[in-house]
Amino acid sequence: MKAIFLSCNQALFDEVHQIMEKLGVRGYTAVEELIGCGTATGEPHLGDTTWPTMNSALLAIVEDAQCAPFMAALKELDNANPQLGLRAFWWEVGGTL
Repeated sequence: MKAIFLSCNQALFDEVHQIMEKLGVRGYTAVEELIGCGTATGEPHLGDTTWPTMNSALLAIVEDAQCAPFMAALKELDNANPQLGLRAFWWEVGGTL
């Protein structure tokens, strides 16, 4: 199994959910409002008067076969919206209760 963490501008969060629904990605935890700043480019998303936008984040646990299509769809969404910002990372996970 894989864990996928993503952080994105709030404006993209509904589209992320649509991708998840289309690909059958379930089993996630999300935070709809959080602050952050990218490592190389883009404006901070701090929710204040200077930088009013906010980020959202999501952690999903997916089957191995779902990881590549989900990551590819997220990359496509990011490429279509370069000014908004979306970053995603995955790693191996194991064990459930």
